[in-house]
Amino acid sequence: MDYDIKTIEREDLKAKLDRGDDFKLIMAMHEWGFRVAHIPGSLHYNTVEDAKNDLDLDDEIVVYCTDPACVASQFAYQWLVEAGYTNVRRYEGGLSDWAAAGYPLEGESGTDADGGSFWFGTKAESS
Repeated sequence: MDYDIKTIEREDLKAKLDRGDDFKLIMAMHEWGFRVAHIPGSLHYNTVEDAKNDLDLDDEIVVYCTDPACVASQFAYQWLVEAGYTNVRRYEGGLSDWAAAGYPLEGESGTDADGGSFWFGTKAESS
């Protein structure tokens, strides 16, 4: 990428969600990852076409995935910017950072916020 990725910090994202701001929060992972756990209010698109049909070029968009090393949100950010979306940011910390703060997640697995870890499994598997 030839540009810096604009980011949003956890507390700023939480405040936006708490206020009910009008923006699109997109989890940039496979559908199974979205089903397992995501930040409440998140959207997920299975295809680029689905995203194009739902998003307007001037929408405020925040993308995220699991953690700072996860490239899915970086690729989503890049695609959005190159496609002409003008107000895009990445929540770099992703699910791990969100869970570490003790904030709620939706999905089939839940969270393990103790120690800042996040797991993709069922509660039975973690016992």
